[in-house]
Amino acid sequence: MTQSGRDRAPLAPRGQFDMIKSMKSADAIAALSALASEARLAAFRLLVKRGPDGYTPTELARRLGVPSPTLSFHLRELVNAGLLVSRREGRNLYYSPNLERMQGLVGFLTENCCALADEACGPDCRPLPAAAGAAAPVTKQRKRA
Repeated sequence: MTQSGRDRAPLAPRGQFDMIKSMKSADAIAALSALASEARLAAFRLLVKRGPDGYTPTELARRLGVPSPTLSFHLRELVNAGLLVSRREGRNLYYSPNLERMQGLVGFLTENCCALADEACGPDCRPLPAAAGAAAPVTKQRKRA
């Protein structure tokens, strides 16, 4: 055994499910952290509007009114978080949204939608209407002043 402890067994073995769950959480945290900047959020939203064609950094800087060095920093953060992909076409570099990753993030955030609710919910995470013929629950309504 080395002094650094690399050869030691973990104190408590983790189940594979827990590892996967924490990895998904770490990915979501990284993506949300990357979007937690007004400039990065604006760039990402613009690229989502553009779709897979993407924009060159020059076009993005022009449309967002952001200096190129600043934009470069923000694009790098979004790429590192897996939210953007880049591709080279000839001499031009294009950035576009990683739509699969974006959908994965939305799915992760909503995967347990209504899981603890008293009523079932639909795909849009809203309570489903009461089934035909079933008695609707009685709710009290407050009087408005």
